Amino acid sequence: MGVRIAMTKRYMFLTGFGICLVALLLLAGAPRFAAQDETTHLRVTVNLVQLNVAVTDRKGNYVGGLKPEDFQITEDRIPERIATFEEGNGSVHTVSHGHEVQGSGSDDSQPSQSPDQSPGPGRAAGMSTAAAGADIFILFDTSNYMYRGFVYAQDAISDFVRSMDDASKIAFYSYSRDLSRAALLTADRFRVVNGVRSTVAGDDAALYNSLLLTVKDAAPLTGRKAIVVFSNGPDNASSVPPEDVAELAQDTGTIIYIVSTRLAQDDPVSTAAFERMSRATGGKAYFASNWRKERQAFGSISDDLSHLYSITYYPQPNPNRGWRSISVKLVGKELQKYRIRTRDGYRLLPPAALSNGVYLTAGADIDPPTPASN
Repeated sequence: MGVRIAMTKRYMFLTGFGICLVALLLLAGAPRFAAQDETTHLRVTVNLVQLNVAVTDRKGNYVGGLKPEDFQITEDRIPERIATFEEGNGSVHTVSHGHEVQGSGSDDSQPSQSPDQSPGPGRAAGMSTAAAGADIFILFDTSNYMYRGFVYAQDAISDFVRSMDDASKIAFYSYSRDLSRAALLTADRFRVVNGVRSTVAGDDAALYNSLLLTVKDAAPLTGRKAIVVFSNGPDNASSVPPEDVAELAQDTGTIIYIVSTRLAQDDPVSTAAFERMSRATGGKAYFASNWRKERQAFGSISDDLSHLYSITYYPQPNPNRGWRSISVKLVGKELQKYRIRTRDGYRLLPPAALSNGVYLTAGADIDPPTPASN
């Protein structure tokens, strides 16, 4: 009996030892992951702010031939460094580094930068791409206000479409109470003009609702982007105020141009709202008294778009999570006589607004959630 118990204990010991040995062998043969692989979490900050800058003399003539070093950009009074630079319909250039001094001459420090950040400013050099045209959204009033002069307005818009450079893409939307996307962004001018010609007038005008939706469509796009509105009267059906539209357009770098008629100008509330929205985004408001003036207004917008300087930069570290004020100035006494028109700031968009890539143009910070500690 004692021998049997001893053999049983020996068997159990050997069995347990064998199991442990197999487990150790399996663990030894299994692939090992370094501790850093288990705990590595990427924290990415994507900041890219796009500015569309018009430079004119006192007579309103456009000033061309300026270089990146001619511009001084500050955000909340923090000097910024130009990453890319484009004049009008020319090529987009990255900005070379290491040979230029900060425009203001007041900051010789070299703050830390993200790996893909371009430390400008400097002369446009090195990499360039083909001419990058603008993305233009046309928003046409087809409300009850448009019964008079409807065909003339269609003609003016069609001429504007044909006048845009080949590199640009155009979308045509119309609105009354609801927004109609007749032609999405395309280089096909024939398709856009067909969309213009297919419109009919009727119903109330919900301009600000429709304009807000158009700004959201434009928001994910990078580069020059603008909304050209033709409105023949005041808004009488929107649920959002014009201030909300202007704020989102500022935050996403979208220019708003408005061509309106004397009918809208007779309403002081609409006049003030149109002027505020366009000015806040770096655009203009035009009030045309007849169809010839409408054509001239669209021609002026086309001219403006072809002369804008497009400048991007990655913001330096800034704890401000609200409104960030942007200042653009020209460097040098000989350039002080010129005037600058651009947006004057932006707000960081909340994470919910980043799902469609709005951050690329809004300059918003992306901070992924911090993972739970092990």
